[in-house]
Amino acid sequence: MKLRNIIFSLLSISCLGFFSCQEGDLVDNPNVANADAIIPRTLLLNHLTATMIRTDEQPWALSAGGAQYNISNYQYYRFNNNYNYGNTSDSYDILKYALSLETQAVKQSGNNTNVYFALSQFFKAYSGIWLTQRVGDIPFSQAGDSKNLTPAYDNQKEVYKSSLLMLDNANTLLKNLIAATPTLASTKVDAGGDIFNFSYLQWQKLINTYTLRVLVSLSKRAQDNADLQVVQKFANIINNPAQYPIMAGNADNMVYVYNAVNRYPIYSLQLNAYNNFSNPGATYLNIGSQTQDPRILVTSTPAPAQVTGGKAVSDFSAFVGSDPNLSQASLLTNSDNGMYSFANYNRYYVSQTGASAEPFIFIGYSEMCFNIAEAINRGWITGQNAKDWYLKGINASLATYSLTEGQAVSINFPISSSNVKVNPKGLKQGDVWGTATVNIAQFLTNVAYAGDNATGLNQILTQKYMAMFNNSGWEAFYNYRRTGVPALLSGGAGIGTANGVLPRRWMYMATESAYNPQNYQKAIQDQFGGTDDPLKDAWLTK
Repeated sequence: MKLRNIIFSLLSISCLGFFSCQEGDLVDNPNVANADAIIPRTLLLNHLTATMIRTDEQPWALSAGGAQYNISNYQYYRFNNNYNYGNTSDSYDILKYALSLETQAVKQSGNNTNVYFALSQFFKAYSGIWLTQRVGDIPFSQAGDSKNLTPAYDNQKEVYKSSLLMLDNANTLLKNLIAATPTLASTKVDAGGDIFNFSYLQWQKLINTYTLRVLVSLSKRAQDNADLQVVQKFANIINNPAQYPIMAGNADNMVYVYNAVNRYPIYSLQLNAYNNFSNPGATYLNIGSQTQDPRILVTSTPAPAQVTGGKAVSDFSAFVGSDPNLSQASLLTNSDNGMYSFANYNRYYVSQTGASAEPFIFIGYSEMCFNIAEAINRGWITGQNAKDWYLKGINASLATYSLTEGQAVSINFPISSSNVKVNPKGLKQGDVWGTATVNIAQFLTNVAYAGDNATGLNQILTQKYMAMFNNSGWEAFYNYRRTGVPALLSGGAGIGTANGVLPRRWMYMATESAYNPQNYQKAIQDQFGGTDDPLKDAWLTK
């Protein structure tokens, strides 16, 4: 989606980020006309909805590499595979515009009970959670005070506690608005400003579904932090649908749509046949091939060497993922020799709008179903069936791929014949290589829920991972970090960290040590013994 240009001045917005700012950021420019003029809420909401999804969270980006869905074998055209992420980016712009929307909502409506105020609460909470789950403690309660250039850090627990209150407030405000005027339930909040084009009720569902994600992310802290009421809050949402409506199906998904201007992320690579410079990861394809998952028949291709070795293109054992433990030089050699599978060229490379690809779901129904199934498995909810929600999650994911029982799908040759040494029939890139028949019934038998036990929990987490292929930003990596499922590959030189260990967090922004050194030093001393160490856990995942 192309952002509309914001042509008016926002210089009157003080520095409202989590991190400290230079003094020049805080001074209103007296030469700018209308510096304290009303700012259209539509434009603020447009910016918020269009920028909440970062470049690294989109399909085929760093988040996909971090979750080992996609492994690069050539850095220049893709990225390196190492997990030495270094300093984080921040969510300053989301918080800044959320606070501005909050101010303008009150100024223009004369109250703090309108829809824009409600959405400002969601985005404030989102910005805090986005950053704290990357680094740990952050400035939050003092963030946005233009008179305080060195905001103190809130500990991670307090950030979550405050954010959960904001999310609950946002839900209550939307509920009250809909109750007062029932037609608002199906009314779009702001067709000009909201790129997701959600109705009042859909935003309410989105906020509660996101809250379930946040509560599940606190599973390691649910029992030793009674004041957070993680279990009670989760159960309250599920048991009170009138108060807390949640997503009812894929139609409620938060989907980021591409167009001819804001093009699908890897569309431009097809112009130079660069599909050969990355491969699906072994973590992803190993799960898919072992369970005979029909989704890999459309996302990926068999490895050419497996087919020339005698296997059918429909043979799940012919789907072979690459290993990020290896150096990129080794990965490229292996890839050129046809040892690895490739992404489906016709599905992902030929449409600038991603019309052939599955939708890019940022927060969605399938994930919500798995989160509920996990909560039931953990004993957080009674009167619900984990198996039912587990199957709902799987089926919702299958539906986003438009897969149906008995469907014949084409397997297309993935790369230019000049770039691979194993070409079974002298095929050109995109040519039909063969067909496969979708067998959903067999797949569901292979992944039948084992019950509310450790095996069942592993299944829920594994299928959530499979459903998040090229979706949901960093959420698959965060789930791994929290649960260890699936067991991402590590230990080799290609990982890029000490002893090939996967990181537990990002380092703080480099500017923080320069502009807010006292509070920064205290935060890393309190959490990590004085070293901003990405291999150490913050409170959330200890």
